[in-house]
Amino acid sequence: MAHDAGFGLAQRRVRNQRDAVVGALYLAIGSGFAWYAADYERGTAARMGAGYFPFWLALILMGLGAIVLFRSTAPGAERVTLATWDIRSLVWMTGAVIFFGLVIKPFGLVAAIAILVVAASLASPSFTWRGTLINAAVLSAINAVAFGLVLGLPLDLWPVWLP
Repeated sequence: MAHDAGFGLAQRRVRNQRDAVVGALYLAIGSGFAWYAADYERGTAARMGAGYFPFWLALILMGLGAIVLFRSTAPGAERVTLATWDIRSLVWMTGAVIFFGLVIKPFGLVAAIAILVVAASLASPSFTWRGTLINAAVLSAINAVAFGLVLGLPLDLWPVWLP
């Protein structure tokens, strides 16, 4: 019997590349977290261990990934191809986040967020300097109030060399 009864798996081809990639990433990330959480005691629902929540959350993520990946091969799925990678934007966004992590200690939260917003805005030609600077000021102020004043986190809001 060469006929595949059930799901027609032999004829399934990826029709929606974007969903296929997202599903595969969910599966990979979920697998990594499940593998990592396996070293911790899981316990039971009534008496949870340190690994209980991460393990089950990872399994849920893997299940969602499998569903999204499987649906990307459905005969009725919309045909979507992956767009080419915009390396310039990827480098600016990734670099901005890495630079934020490097400068938050010496420059303080307010300046680090302003730098992050300005650097990230360089990823797209559609941002204007006026909008970027307003965004940087508003986000810096909101984060300073939220994390520094309201939550009282031990973060330097201003550069360490300022009195």
